[in-house]
Amino acid sequence: MRVLVVTAVPAERDAVTAAGPSPAQLPLPGGAVLHRVHPDGGVVFDVLAAGVGPAAAAAGTAGALTAAALGGAPYDLVVSAGIAGGFAPGAPLGSLVVSDEIAAADLGAQTPDGFVPVTELGFGTVAHRAPEELVRRVVRATGALRGVVLTVSTVTGSAERAVELAARHPGALAEAMEGFGVAEAAVAHGVPVLELRAVSNAVGPRDRAAWRIGEALAALTDAFRTLPPALTLPSPEVLR
Repeated sequence: MRVLVVTAVPAERDAVTAAGPSPAQLPLPGGAVLHRVHPDGGVVFDVLAAGVGPAAAAAGTAGALTAAALGGAPYDLVVSAGIAGGFAPGAPLGSLVVSDEIAAADLGAQTPDGFVPVTELGFGTVAHRAPEELVRRVVRATGALRGVVLTVSTVTGSAERAVELAARHPGALAEAMEGFGVAEAAVAHGVPVLELRAVSNAVGPRDRAAWRIGEALAALTDAFRTLPPALTLPSPEVLR
């Protein structure tokens, strides 16, 4: 099974590739580089550090998917991966979160009556769901919590904003900056998509002293070590 894993930054990419032998580097058109690892279980992870934010993530994902398709070896699955902020108390520091839904939290309009999602303005979409059976398999393999992972363009830095997001998205467990962009590109190419995040900090006031980035990156490595059996799928129906 061929899996494209998209992270924001090299530190996240390296945490994923640490789950397997030393990666091979494969250049993509435009200068991006895939880091390919072959963990146990018949799974190939091609890991791309696409940049921070949904736009960079979408562009990088689309480029990698297009190159694979033109090369005659399309991907079976796309995973948006990295560290994230967790909504307390549902997603404590160090926990893993797998998306049953990837949602764009701030795509829309701010009005005197509050935030209006772009769908209520008559455009586009604001959420993509992962295949249900695949989510269940990933939860069993990694011990991850399952819930909504929000994509934001501006990281939450106040308690008020955290409360607002939690109220608008009651199932939200984590906040990151790339998942929806990755999902948009994957869906456009007809490839199923999943988001897997390790919680490094709490969503809310920025307290850098409380961040646990190293621990979260280690948890991400452990997750990808245990992930291959969940992706060795008995039937293509699992990805639908």
